[in-house]
Amino acid sequence: MANIPLRKGGPAARIAVLPGDGIGREVTPESVKVLRAAVNRPMEFVDLDWGADKFLREGVTLPPGAVEMLRDEFDAILFGALGDPRVPSNQHAADILLGLRFKLDLYVNARPVELLHDRLTPLRNRSERDLRLIVFRENTEGLYVGVGGFFKKGTPDEVAVQEDMNTRKGVERIIRYAFEHARWHNLKRLCMSDKSNAMTFAHDLWQRVFKEVRQEYPEIESRHLYIDTLAMEIVRDPSQFDVIVTCNLFGDIISDLGAQLAGGLGLAPSGNIHPGATSLFEPVHGSAPNIAGKGVANPLGSVLTSGMMLDFLGWKDEAALLKDSVRAALRENKVTPDLGGALKTAAVGDWLADYVAKNAK
Repeated sequence: MANIPLRKGGPAARIAVLPGDGIGREVTPESVKVLRAAVNRPMEFVDLDWGADKFLREGVTLPPGAVEMLRDEFDAILFGALGDPRVPSNQHAADILLGLRFKLDLYVNARPVELLHDRLTPLRNRSERDLRLIVFRENTEGLYVGVGGFFKKGTPDEVAVQEDMNTRKGVERIIRYAFEHARWHNLKRLCMSDKSNAMTFAHDLWQRVFKEVRQEYPEIESRHLYIDTLAMEIVRDPSQFDVIVTCNLFGDIISDLGAQLAGGLGLAPSGNIHPGATSLFEPVHGSAPNIAGKGVANPLGSVLTSGMMLDFLGWKDEAALLKDSVRAALRENKVTPDLGGALKTAAVGDWLADYVAKNAK
């Protein structure tokens, strides 16, 4: 198989902006503000109002033709968050976010775990150099595809079945992407994690594919850990990991564990990627309706996510500048109360925009 195109690239970009619900509507505009200050290239932002308000008003989740429009007319999607207590079923969130993941075939969920200031980690005697890894989560298969059902629901004899779907194509392409990322960034260590000692069919496939693909990357030190062992090891000594690749469910869990070690979900970016095609970038924190509208939402995760988007577009200098601005904000304590600061959401955005404007090339 030929090398995977890791980035979309191009001299200009058209970005779909989908703030969604809750604090997504507060932090996403701050990211756009910072992007405008940092990027001296043609960059168009198009706002989309998809979310709970539109769903409650019009009964619309993904409008007709939405997937084709995003695929054909945009380079990337900057996403906020979805989830609103007025929609207890969360139907709109599932239709939009999961719908885009599946329909745009965004098979890579990339979750960097990086400590940006020593004071943020709960680990004793650990510094920034000890925690810098990335988790690649398979994003379109596994237990999240919704295959299953109920029998005798609501009775004492109820049976619930949830199927774990793994295909050769799906497993191979996420493992190969992880190896390609390691090679591209000159990272020397890769860990594949599964639970093949208990999931003897689904994860036997992961074992066999991993053993085949790793032979193509002899310069990378690759190994396997069961997911429970990985969870223990990442807490004991995170410095031993560069790249982790795993299935949908385990990737969801282990990347949240990593995020907490690096300072919490408020600092956790992610990308939902199809190499070389329109991809979606979202902070991990969710819509947080309990603090929405109070002006205290932390925009740093969204700004770091925007940096991931710029890196995907091939704009490395601007991507590095956004990360530098977050480091500087943490160093100077120009942050929201959840990180020990006293600034409101918009004030943090203003500070970051001023920083990047002064330091942009």
